[in-house]
Amino acid sequence: MSATTPPETDAIGLPGPLVRADWVAGRLGKEGLVLFEVSVGARRGAGPRIPGARPFDLEGDLSDRTSALPHTMPGARELTEALRALGAHDTDTVVVYDAQGVYSSARAWWMLRAMGFDRAAVLDGGLPAWTAAGHPVDAGPAAYDGPRGTFTARPRPGLVVDADTVAAALADPRAAVLDARTRERYAGTAPEPRPGLRGGHMPGSVSLPFGELQRDGGEMRPADELRTAFEAAAGDREQLYLSCGSGVTACVLALGAALAGYRELAVYDGSWSEWGLPSERPVATGAADQGGSP
Repeated sequence: MSATTPPETDAIGLPGPLVRADWVAGRLGKEGLVLFEVSVGARRGAGPRIPGARPFDLEGDLSDRTSALPHTMPGARELTEALRALGAHDTDTVVVYDAQGVYSSARAWWMLRAMGFDRAAVLDGGLPAWTAAGHPVDAGPAAYDGPRGTFTARPRPGLVVDADTVAAALADPRAAVLDARTRERYAGTAPEPRPGLRGGHMPGSVSLPFGELQRDGGEMRPADELRTAFEAAAGDREQLYLSCGSGVTACVLALGAALAGYRELAVYDGSWSEWGLPSERPVATGAADQGGSP
């Protein structure tokens, strides 16, 4: 089935990679604005939703379901088909959000960037911030049954990387590999939520839990505070490789780094779900590798 010609619309300009609830509310329902609710786990298929939100299912068509690893980036053809089925056009402005605050939504934002689409932003604070501001919700889950879109993925090499690339980065004094998991999982003192994984971290990586980039309400910290957090972890290194449990919250670090002014960013897609498998890849425990310049 061919894609539908996109409607003629006035472009909706984004203020940056992060937008506030009031900004979205003032444009809700406007032609050319597409809202995606990004879901994982128990949130899949659940309500309520922001009115008109469409589903961005990280455990369905918007991950590579042929991979043994969770939340793996789909290929360009598969992502193009999935987003066309959701009615997305190349000319749209996209806002992604999730029900936790800023969690899985950052993964969708980074996926779109990696596939050559820059007209996307994350709703700061997600659905909790939206409801706290008194904006309306629909009771049902995110859904879409409209016409197909014209979105076309145009992959950008280097934004999503594999284990070998990260291994090389760990040996590169110009690069920092940052781990978004909790400090306890990084140290190996807390169990991994996925069975069969070793505890600990990549030797030479640095702990920067994604929650430390956020306020208590789930909104991102100001740019200057984010910069301070990244400099405390990475020192003066500007090339950042970002990892987590399964490639989701690493993208919260990518969002925070972008807001803090970093430009040389890459997400390790397999993250600890791959590196932590029994293998010859080295694993360290304890907290000795945290912070600073090499």
